Amino acid sequence: MTAVVGKNLIEVRDLRQSFGGQEILRGVNLDIPRGETTVLLGQSGGGKSVFLRHLIGLIRPLSGSIKVDGEEIAHLDERQLEPVRRKVGMLFQDGALFDSMTVFDNVAFPLRERGERNEKVIREKVDRSLELVSLKGQDHKMPSNLSGGMRKRAALARAIITEPACILYDEPTAGLDPIVSDTINKLIRRLQSQLKVTSIVVTHDMISTDHIADRVALLREGRIHFDGSLADLHASTDPVITDFIEGRSHEID
Repeated sequence: MTAVVGKNLIEVRDLRQSFGGQEILRGVNLDIPRGETTVLLGQSGGGKSVFLRHLIGLIRPLSGSIKVDGEEIAHLDERQLEPVRRKVGMLFQDGALFDSMTVFDNVAFPLRERGERNEKVIREKVDRSLELVSLKGQDHKMPSNLSGGMRKRAALARAIITEPACILYDEPTAGLDPIVSDTINKLIRRLQSQLKVTSIVVTHDMISTDHIADRVALLREGRIHFDGSLADLHASTDPVITDFIEGRSHEID
């Protein structure tokens, strides 16, 4: 009998988190459809990155439910989380490359951590990952010799080398100029198409959102204020949404 695959890869219900007595997530509910790019918008410091880290168990929730591919992960220990983490790759905001390793060894790191010892297999997979992010021939370089955009792409190659079902992007265009940001946006779309992955992109960049989003969620005051299509977002007359889209502040008038 064939198992029924649900529409959503990730389902989050009533997710709550606090740090130092301050509520960060106040009951987040969000579904992430398979094979689509969902963009999570919100103000800086509003809990977007905190939410993302819950999806691979880097932060444990105070309460609530997180299901990945139908499996509840909210209270799994490190050993139990390993199979889940194989399904999910993550691009951290700063890339998080190891400065003492070459690009090749950085990208190969997840394979070696999981016990792969066949250097031919490692070489083939590293070469393919680097080609997918247009870094072919850069494997010998050290991270210090890469531009900001190239560091992000190398980190992305590392995130996809284990062929995850989902990729999490934490502010992938932060600190990049518009042209390099456009390169990253195109890569996100290309990888979704070529690898058939589900993507979750945390950002406050509306230009990126308009380029990559299938669905958009807006996190505000620790809850999901909006969840819908990109077209629905732009059609909204909600002043909270229109102010965000236009980058309009009311703090100083």
